[in-house]
Parts: sequence; C-alpha cells; structure tokens
Amino acid sequence: MGKTILEVNNLTTKYITRFRENVYAVDNVSLTVEEGKSLGIAGESGCGKSTLALSLMGYYFPPLHYTSGDIIIDGVDITKMDPETIRKSVLGKEIAYIPQAAMNALNPTQRIIRFIEDVVRAHEPQMSKKDIYDMARERFEELRLPKEVLDKHSVELSGGMKQRTVIAISTILSPKVLIADEPSSALDVTSQKMVIKMLKNLMEKGFIKSMIFITHELPLLYNVTDDIMVMYAGQIVERGTAKEMVFDPVHPYSKGLMGSIIVPETGIRETKLTAIPGTPPNLKKPPSGCRFAERCKYAIDECRVNSVGLREAENNRRYRCIFAADKLREGYADEQ
Repeated sequence: MGKTILEVNNLTTKYITRFRENVYAVDNVSLTVEEGKSLGIAGESGCGKSTLALSLMGYYFPPLHYTSGDIIIDGVDITKMDPETIRKSVLGKEIAYIPQAAMNALNPTQRIIRFIEDVVRAHEPQMSKKDIYDMARERFEELRLPKEVLDKHSVELSGGMKQRTVIAISTILSPKVLIADEPSSALDVTSQKMVIKMLKNLMEKGFIKSMIFITHELPLLYNVTDDIMVMYAGQIVERGTAKEMVFDPVHPYSKGLMGSIIVPETGIRETKLTAIPGTPPNLKKPPSGCRFAERCKYAIDECRVNSVGLREAENNRRYRCIFAADKLREGYADEQ
C-alpha cells in the first residue's frame, strides 16, 4: 500500500432547514485515498456526493453544518482548524475543488490571468505579477492550453476551453488532493474525452498527488479511477476496485445503477436496461433499517428493521447488505 494522502473517519454533516429540521446528507462516511491513486464516487442525484465534496473542503456555510468525524490530509486534521486557517493554508494547496457547472465559475469581467493572480496571491502574497504569469504560462502550455488564453475573458472561450481552464486554475498550486465534481457534465463527447485525459495527465505529471472524481455515471469511472465508492441516501453502500464495481457489483443499488445505463463495454452491453423503482428516502426522517430496503426486491423484514454497517470482504471489498455477496450473486444469476 502507498502513502495515505486523505483519510476520512466517520464524517457526518447535515443541513439545517429554516424549520430547524436536520437533514443528514453525509452520514458516518469513512474513506481513504492513497498517493498516486484516484477514487470515484457514484450515485444518483441527491445521494450526498456533492455535499461530501464540500464537507471534505471544509465549506461549512449555512445551511450546511459539520457534526462529527475527522478529515485528515497528509497527517493533519482540518476539522480542528478555523475557517480562516483552512482558507489560507489548506484550500488550493492541500486540497482543491472543481465545482459542478465549472464553466460558470470564472468572472466574465476579468481576464484569466487576473483570476489566477487572485488565487495565487491568496497563498503566496509575495509573488510578483511576472512570476505568476510565468508560472501560469508554463502550466497552461504543459497541459496543452495555449498561453493566449491567459489574456482572454471567459466569454471568449468555448465550453470545453472554459472547463479545461478551470481545471488548470484549480491545480495551479499543485494540491495533494483534487476533487472533481462532475467535471465532464454538459460537455460533448470530444470535450469530455479531453477533460478526462487532462485529469489523467495531471496525475501522471505529478501536478496532483491524488484525485476524487464524482459522477452519477458509474461506468465512466472505469476509465478514470482505481477504486469506486457508491453512495446512497448519505451513506456508502459499496466500495471496490473499478473493475469489480463495473463488472461485478454485489449491492443491489450498485447493480441497479449499472443496469440503468447503456454501457458499451463487452460483457455488459448485451444486458437489458432496467430501472430502479421508487424514490430515495426522506433524510429528515431516514428509515431505521436499510435505506434502500423499500426499493430493493431482495429485502425482507429484517432489512427494514435493522441497519447494517459496511462489511469487509476479500481484497478490501466493502458492502452494506446482509445478502451480499453470495445470496445476491445467486439471485442475479437466476435472472440472467
């Protein structure tokens, strides 16, 4: 095993509504990411993926609130830091974030280089304009972005170019952990391929040491990440290698995600598309048992009453189900 860059232990964060109701969008989540490795996080909309990303960054602004748990980046627990220390010492340098709708993250009234100056000087106030320009030019050219982009406004760039520019800016300080929240959404296939290739190059060239890639398309992660973690209703329901999770998921929700998406991979494309019935539970009052039970055709009374923790199988495989892996595999085999 390599060096652990990010370690998250029993992290719980919640939203507090205007009626003072608690919505536990991230509930007792633990994960690790090693140096040189990438972790994919998949799940349907509302499962807690983006809230987890914000929580890992220390973005606790109402209505989002930290409840408990540890977020340890390269040996330092950032949950013990005040927001100003996190802003100055952690964000951008230790951990960086590519937000959803990144194409709209740039100020249309500023040239790209001015935006980069603001980012860099927040951490390195002593750097001159020339030093920042030279650093930005070298980084952009290294990532095959023309240096002319630095003197343009965001409105002069195409959608794909904006996305790649945001990625370059987010990684300008070479963070140890990069969180990419659906960075290829809203892009055409060619631009998606370019963005994914760019993220891989960042890892290979050492501009970032590890990455978390968030998407609702589980098969996409097969070509991007080493491991995949599936979230449902604020909890992790399964984690394994990318190959295991795409070709041999054992949790019924993971299986349902794979079955509801058209996948060109040999061995999967021949299967029929299926839908997951029902809707996710209300996290204001989550069920006492398995949160997927009401949508799961394998569920029995015990599933609806007793909650199940993450169980560990061979090769560090984890799943949250009393039937996985043996009984579920038998059930899947009978259906095929």
